[in-house]
Amino acid sequence: MPILGYGVYQVPDYKQCKASVLAALQTGYRSIDTAQAYGNEKAVGDAIKESGIPREAIFVTTKLWISDYGYEKAKKAFQKSLENLQLDYIDLYLLHQPFNDVYGSWRAMEELYKAGKIKAIGVSNFHPDRLVDLLNYNEITPAVNQIETHPFFQREDDNKVMQEYGVQHESWAPFAEGKHDFFKNEILTAIGNKYGKSVAQVTLRWMIQRNIVVIPKSVTPSRIKQNFEVFDFELSQEDMNAIKQLDLNDSSFINHRDPETAKMFLEWSKSLG
Repeated sequence: MPILGYGVYQVPDYKQCKASVLAALQTGYRSIDTAQAYGNEKAVGDAIKESGIPREAIFVTTKLWISDYGYEKAKKAFQKSLENLQLDYIDLYLLHQPFNDVYGSWRAMEELYKAGKIKAIGVSNFHPDRLVDLLNYNEITPAVNQIETHPFFQREDDNKVMQEYGVQHESWAPFAEGKHDFFKNEILTAIGNKYGKSVAQVTLRWMIQRNIVVIPKSVTPSRIKQNFEVFDFELSQEDMNAIKQLDLNDSSFINHRDPETAKMFLEWSKSLG
């Protein structure tokens, strides 16, 4: 799995999503992250097909949404994602949220993995307690846990647990979606000026040096290209320490341990049928 990929969250428009994925692939990205809930698997599949890049050269991630959790429903939803993406297999398939029938869904995913339909299975948005519980009571350890990770929520404790159990840490929202005045942050800007790099590039490099897989999203071709140009410099330990001081150790979006969050996802799932 490439440590730097391209994400398509919040790009539901077919034409825009397809064009953006094509731009990413032409730039050099070889990992694309989508999800059933994003509503753009078809656009991603069409872009991959049109790119002419061999299937085996592209790492594709998609995710199961909670409205389709459960042993039988998960298998059907996976098949639908496979058809939308127009692929014979998925490189990485994730449980999108830690709610509903996690265990029935995981058993279905284990079977699909053993059948060769999925090359790796993992989770998203699992706090350490939920992650450890899942991996201790199932045969296959999640390969990846994709969680909110950015300079203001660095997830040090989560990272330690994942390292202990051999689970790859993957970030979503690496730029905190611009919250906390991210793109004008003085510390990140000063570090970027040292290397002639943007705040976004500094953050991606910081993540890579922490061995965290990262999947930035942009629909602007120039920024898609810029986000890929992070392998020609290295942050010093002084820079890494400075960024560490930005950690607020709290989500900028959602608390998955809040009962109201569980209720919100339940209502959302019901609305989706």
